[in-house]
Amino acid sequence: MTDVRVLIIADDPLARAGLGALLKNQPGCEVVAQIAADSDFANALTVYQPQVILWDLGWDSSTALDRLVDLRESLPPVIVLLRDETVASEAWTAGARGLLRRDASADMLLAAMETVTRGLVTLDPTMALTVMPIRDRTLTQPVDELTPREREVLQLMAEGLPNKIIAQRLSISEHTVKFHINAILSKLGAQSRTDAVVRATRSGLLLL
Repeated sequence: MTDVRVLIIADDPLARAGLGALLKNQPGCEVVAQIAADSDFANALTVYQPQVILWDLGWDSSTALDRLVDLRESLPPVIVLLRDETVASEAWTAGARGLLRRDASADMLLAAMETVTRGLVTLDPTMALTVMPIRDRTLTQPVDELTPREREVLQLMAEGLPNKIIAQRLSISEHTVKFHINAILSKLGAQSRTDAVVRATRSGLLLL
């Protein structure tokens, strides 16, 4: 599989360097450049040809969100990194395809990038309820859009296991489990864990 070409945007040089270091040598990902939010975007897109933009809004998000609104029609899918959910609605309305917290793990970033490059959306669980009323997120993709990890999480959900036990079984954090569950709910068009299991069973994805 070809690595996803990622352009990192952040006004804070330390944030840019931190994200670059976090994703360095990660399988399935190639960081093509790290730029500030006031850079020449047209030139950056031409030179680096990113498939995904990872945009850290920092602590003062207003200017960055204005730029995102102005440029969203010309940009590849944008995953926005936020300090918390207080500006999630604004970022979603501005055109972000993904919303994650600034402390998201490399595992979560990679999963989010894979999701948005396939035309789907990805949300941190803490932000999902904030933005769901804003945009129609009804998805019609077939259930085989689930990643192998999401299928593992779904199977353990069907067994009635809590997030803590799922995390232990898969050797991942509880926060990452919540992230995968949110992605599963989105892809299946489900409103709850139980609804997701029911839909997956009816589709033949799960055999209980």
